[in-house]
Amino acid sequence: MVGAVREEIWDAEVARRYDTPGTGMFAPEVLGPTVDRLAEFAGGGRALEFAIGTGRVAVPLAERGVPVTGIELSRPMADRLRTKVDEATIPVVIGDMATALAPGSYTLVYLVFNTISNLLTQAEQVACFRNAARHLTPGGRFVIELWVPELRALPPGREATVWHNEPGYIGLDTYDVQNQNVVSHHFRFSDGRQAELFRSPHRYIWPGELDLMAQLAGFELEWRHADWDESEFTAESRSHVSVYRLPP
Repeated sequence: MVGAVREEIWDAEVARRYDTPGTGMFAPEVLGPTVDRLAEFAGGGRALEFAIGTGRVAVPLAERGVPVTGIELSRPMADRLRTKVDEATIPVVIGDMATALAPGSYTLVYLVFNTISNLLTQAEQVACFRNAARHLTPGGRFVIELWVPELRALPPGREATVWHNEPGYIGLDTYDVQNQNVVSHHFRFSDGRQAELFRSPHRYIWPGELDLMAQLAGFELEWRHADWDESEFTAESRSHVSVYRLPP
């Protein structure tokens, strides 16, 4: 049921609007360091992307010579990827990243742009780590990019934070602290009265909880920085890139 709900959120309309070439997630200064680091972590082997989406990262990574396979729950997102590359170039398994199996083994599994939080229970998130371990060769790496919950910005009695504000767009999160859930709201508008709203539910994860999930699946934390450029991760960091490794 949860998987079906996620599939409804990432529908054909969202897939159509997802790609923003040259800007946002697709800006060279964002995408370039991501692809550079993942190519290094692959170490000359094969890579598997959980929640491959429209291929924002997979396509340029494959162009760098890294063989990439994907798992994707949303068929419309995978269909969008197919307009860029064929199945022979980047094979995709349609299914849930917590349980779906891709053929073969890999030196790298990666999960970027906060997507592990789309799994809405702790059990699913732990299963995602175990699924990554299942696909990796000894010594293989699982890389996760994730935001840090901004609970310190919530004074008593307030349930929402505005995390981005620019002309034509406001992003805010509403928190259910008791259940460790958050709903992201994306408002896009022009000078008129009308606005468009896209909402997505998440289960937020502290870095320490993420590390424990990794241990349960047999991983050790190898590397953590605030971003793909290897900035130091501190108490003030709003996100992190964490690299977990299986024993050789």
